[in-house]
Amino acid sequence: MDLFGNLLMGRTEQIGLLPTQRDFFSSDATHAAYCGGFGSGKSYVGVLKTIAMKLKYSEYAVAYYLPSYNLVRDIAFPKFTEILDKLGVKHTLNKSDKEILIPGANKIILRTMDNPETIIGYEVAYSCIDEADVLPQTKMTEAFSKIIARNRSVLHDGSTNKVSVVSTPESFGWLYNFFVKNKSANRELFKAKTSENPFLPAGYIATLTESYTPAQLQAYLNGEFVNLTSGSVYSDYDRKQLHSNRTIQKHDKLHIGMDFNITNMNAVINVIDGNIKIAVDEITNAYDTMQMIRIINDKYPDHAIIVYPDASGRNRSTSGKSDIRLLMEAGYTVRAPNKNPFVRDRVNSLNKMFRDKTYLVNSNNCPEYTEALEKIAYNKNEPDKQSGFDHITDAGGYFAYIVSITSFTI
Repeated sequence: MDLFGNLLMGRTEQIGLLPTQRDFFSSDATHAAYCGGFGSGKSYVGVLKTIAMKLKYSEYAVAYYLPSYNLVRDIAFPKFTEILDKLGVKHTLNKSDKEILIPGANKIILRTMDNPETIIGYEVAYSCIDEADVLPQTKMTEAFSKIIARNRSVLHDGSTNKVSVVSTPESFGWLYNFFVKNKSANRELFKAKTSENPFLPAGYIATLTESYTPAQLQAYLNGEFVNLTSGSVYSDYDRKQLHSNRTIQKHDKLHIGMDFNITNMNAVINVIDGNIKIAVDEITNAYDTMQMIRIINDKYPDHAIIVYPDASGRNRSTSGKSDIRLLMEAGYTVRAPNKNPFVRDRVNSLNKMFRDKTYLVNSNNCPEYTEALEKIAYNKNEPDKQSGFDHITDAGGYFAYIVSITSFTI
C-alpha cells in the first residue's frame, strides 16, 4: 500500500486532498516540490506528508523547516496540532524546544532557516521545507545544504532519505533554480493554482485580483515563476504559450541574431516558417567573432546563413578586421542597419512578436535565451546590463527588429 493509503487507513473521513496535493503527497522523488499560489494548501499538504513519514518511520525523528520562528509559531504549531488531532494521533507539543512528541514514535523537530548555522546536532529520516522562497537565494542555498546534512538516518527499508518543499514562488529564486533550471530525475515539481481549492472563503480570489499586479497574480494565484523584482523587459513572453518543438531541418535557412562582446559573444539561431519566426538554437559565451564563425560552420555546415548583427560591428573588431567584415568574408549574408535602433524600439519589436504569437522559442534548445527573456528586468528605465541577461536578448532583439522593418526576401 502506498504512503497515502497507509496514512488514511481507517481515517478517510478525517483527511481529504485536492488532486495536485495528492500527486505531491504520493510522490516518491528524492526532492518533491509543491509550488502553489496563496490558499492552495501548501502548508497543509507539507505538514500531512511530514506526519505520514513520521508514522511510516516511527523509530526516527523527522523535521519541518520554516524561514523564521514567527512562522513556526503561526503556521507549524497550529497546523500540526490540527492534523494530528484529526488523525487521532496522540502527541505533546513542546513549544520551548520546538518539538512535537508522539508516544512510541519519536518526534517531529521544528526548526527555522534564518540562521542556517543553527541547523546542527540532530539526525532525521525525512525533512520538509515550507516557504523556501522567502529567504534570499544565497541563504536558502546555505540552509538547504545544512538540512540535507541532517537528513541522514539510515532507514530500515533501505529507502533514500527525502527532502520535500512546499512554497509560493517568489520570482526566479531558489525554488526555480533547484527544480526548473537545474532539474534532474530525482526532482519533481507540482504546480497548484489557488482556484483548485474549493474551500476558500467567498471573494478571496477577487480580493487578491484587485490587490496585485498581473505578474504577481501569476505567482500568487497560479504558482508560476515570473519576474517580481521590477518591471520585466519582455513582459509579453510566456514560456508555455510561446514554446515550439521546431528544430533545424536539412534545408532550412538560418537567421542568426548576433551580439558582439569580446569573451562573451552570443547568437540566437532562428528559422522562419511563413509569418512565424522560431528560435531553434543558441550559441553563448563565444570568445570572439572568429570563434563564433567556427562554431557556426561546425554546427551548421550545410545551411545558408543570414546574420542580423549588432550594427556597431561595422566600426569595431574583436579580431582585427571589423566584425561585420569577418562575417561577410565567411560567406554569410549580413543584414544590418547603419546604426543600432533605440533600445526601446528593439524591445518593442520583440514584445510585439510575442504578443502576436509570431515569434516562438524552442525552450529546450534555447535554455539561456529562455531564462534571459523571463528574468531580465528594467534598471533606471533600461534593461539591466548588470544582470548578464542582456547579451543574448540583444542578439534576439537585433533579429526581431531588422525583420520587422524590412522586406528582405527570406
